[in-house]
Amino acid sequence: MATDPMQADDPLGEALHFLRVTGSFYCRSELTAPWGLTMPSWPDCMWFHIVTAGRCELDLGTAVPSLLRAGDIALVPHGQGHALPSGTGAVAPDVMSLEHEFRNRYAVLRHGGGGAGTTLVCGAVRLDHPAAHHIVPLLPHLIHVEPGGDPQDEWMQSTLRLIAAEAASLRPGGEAVITRLSDILVIQTLRSWITDDPAAQRGWLGALRDRQIGRAISLIHRDPARDWTVASLAGELAMSRSAFSARFTELVEEPAMRYVTRWRMQVARTWLADDGATVGEVAGRLGYRSEAAFSRAFKRTVGVPPGALTRG
Repeated sequence: MATDPMQADDPLGEALHFLRVTGSFYCRSELTAPWGLTMPSWPDCMWFHIVTAGRCELDLGTAVPSLLRAGDIALVPHGQGHALPSGTGAVAPDVMSLEHEFRNRYAVLRHGGGGAGTTLVCGAVRLDHPAAHHIVPLLPHLIHVEPGGDPQDEWMQSTLRLIAAEAASLRPGGEAVITRLSDILVIQTLRSWITDDPAAQRGWLGALRDRQIGRAISLIHRDPARDWTVASLAGELAMSRSAFSARFTELVEEPAMRYVTRWRMQVARTWLADDGATVGEVAGRLGYRSEAAFSRAFKRTVGVPPGALTRG
């Protein structure tokens, strides 16, 4: 398969490009002090909170609460349960126990004691793409982005202002605009963390930044069905097999061929669970000579047979 060098020049950007956000719950909250909300634990999702007016605290129960002001974006990447109070001592009932005005997957919540106002756009989303299985475990418990002065921050703030305008005006189609822009801000928040946080320079994300190993990972990602070997990957990079194998294992923290197999199985999980493909179709698309061989590799890597993930 021919390689597009332009795509291989930025393996990290390519991995982020293919991330897809699937929303499970979106809520626009109009709140008046004193008020509080408790977000339940959703381990398979990411909670996000966009403050379009006012202020509040975010309390994960493990440290000093974070203060969120208008223009701030907070992401709880591992779906950990947490509280959003207007201030210390505010009662925070489960958000799902309160009365909402539902509009498909979008809800409107009005709650509080009649004092100072705060407006939030919150939601729970999943990242859909095999790359998410590598990115999410590396993320901290909380990512908090505050307004800054660089162009990237200004772009995010412009998007946030548009969300705030849509939330305030309630024009036809506003729900669709808010949910789509919120999805974009989730991805932008992840990009901001990956760009700025030293923790993102290590492990799998750090390996993607390496000129040679990052390109090898990109090749595996874009063509998982190819009959990859240590020799063929090393040849693509003009490296010796021993040098490539040692460097790949050092940076990615697992051997190259184990990574190839694990990536194939993550792709397979997405095709089986989300795209509705059959086990036979997935086996063929990934280059396995038989469905049985694919099923054995899948169960060995994932822990369950592939049929357990098919729809129906």
